[in-house]
Amino acid sequence: MQAWLERRFRLTEHHTTARTELLAGVTTFATMAYIVFVNPGILSAAGVPFEGAVTATALGAALMCVVMGFVANKPLALASGMGLNAMVAFSVIGFQQKNVPWQVGMSVIVIEGLLILLLVLVGLREAVMHAIPRDLKRGIGVGIGLFLTMIGLSQGGLIAPAPITLVALGRFDQPYVWVTLIGLLGIVALMAFRVQWSILGGIALATLAAWMLKLTAPPSGAIVQTPSFDTFFAVFGSNEHGPYLWQALKPALLPTIFGIMLTDFFDTMGSIVAVGEPAGFVKPDGTVPGLRSILLVDSAAAAIGGMFGASSMTTYIESAAGVAQGGRTGLMPITTGLLFVLAAFCVPIVKMVGGGCPIPNAEHYAAFAISGFSIPETPPMMLYPITAGALIAVGFLMMHSMGEIHWHDWPESLPAFLTIVGIPLTYNISSGIGFGFVSWTVIKLLNGKAREVHPLMYVISTAFGCAFVIGR
Repeated sequence: MQAWLERRFRLTEHHTTARTELLAGVTTFATMAYIVFVNPGILSAAGVPFEGAVTATALGAALMCVVMGFVANKPLALASGMGLNAMVAFSVIGFQQKNVPWQVGMSVIVIEGLLILLLVLVGLREAVMHAIPRDLKRGIGVGIGLFLTMIGLSQGGLIAPAPITLVALGRFDQPYVWVTLIGLLGIVALMAFRVQWSILGGIALATLAAWMLKLTAPPSGAIVQTPSFDTFFAVFGSNEHGPYLWQALKPALLPTIFGIMLTDFFDTMGSIVAVGEPAGFVKPDGTVPGLRSILLVDSAAAAIGGMFGASSMTTYIESAAGVAQGGRTGLMPITTGLLFVLAAFCVPIVKMVGGGCPIPNAEHYAAFAISGFSIPETPPMMLYPITAGALIAVGFLMMHSMGEIHWHDWPESLPAFLTIVGIPLTYNISSGIGFGFVSWTVIKLLNGKAREVHPLMYVISTAFGCAFVIGR
């Protein structure tokens, strides 16, 4: 077995071992497990069958993680994209199916995925990756690191929404904040002792703390649940208005297809760059060997996500957690994928590890309430303190590219800076990348260096500019 793994994944060449890759895969799964619960909750609000969405989310992620591992041999895991799922649920389908049937919404994802796949096959998506300036690529990685940190701080309750100032310090008298801090401090302590599985160890400590504080508990009943396939291949059906795939092509939905495609296109690009730098598969000139294989799998994942009923699946930035744990080959996402298979059957266990805990919105806002501001009556918020510390730690580990940006060369560094701050502050990877693209192109034009701009940069910058003006 060891010999086969060595031949198939070239472990020695990548300076890793099977044990390290397996541990990295488990770590990546632990930081991604929340999607099994969050995604069905979002999709079911738009009418997608909940149990079917759970199965589609888990098995879809499992399939594409395994495919990425075998086809591209890169430490990149995939699952239903956050943000994209909300766009499908509330912008395409509409709350409680007021706009279009959920099958049509998933058909939009299938079409978008096939279009992205076509761009890969003709070499356009790969060409765009190579056309991006190096400092801009580094800025993308740093920006996503800050984005992960912000997500971790928010999911752990260390920061919270606030009127006027937008964010403020969280409530440190709450047990979910204690769980986050225990997990984060555990990671720091293990890193100080150079423990290779520091992130996974921190997650384990946070899980134990959550049990003790009664935020989560070991499953008390059955741990196995039969999967439901209600949503699988529903896009190939029809209703009184005709085939769902045909309905997805109606003019009113075409701008939405473009918007989702643009977001999917650049979210993936940012994730590949951000994970690829610390994983060592991004060359000094910014190129990525084997990029086409990565993009083929990622593009196919979007279409398959729609076919399964899981929304668009994409490369996950949480893969950086596995890379930080030492993952360097495709064995890492394959391990993650196999755990997602188990997740389809063992929802109670995944829920325990994912660590999601509901809190009343009023509690989250209470410390920052200002006279004259009322708190809306909305469902309880969900926090994920068990994995929050891991996200914060990974965000820190992604800061290394900051020092490689040529800050003295402001025409190159200013767009990188706008990307760095744009990604977390807009809470959207694609928007932050758009800031960088547009500003870099404009600065080159103003400096009289139009010839230094790759033709694709003109096209993409124009597309981003139009998207910003028109709105998505």
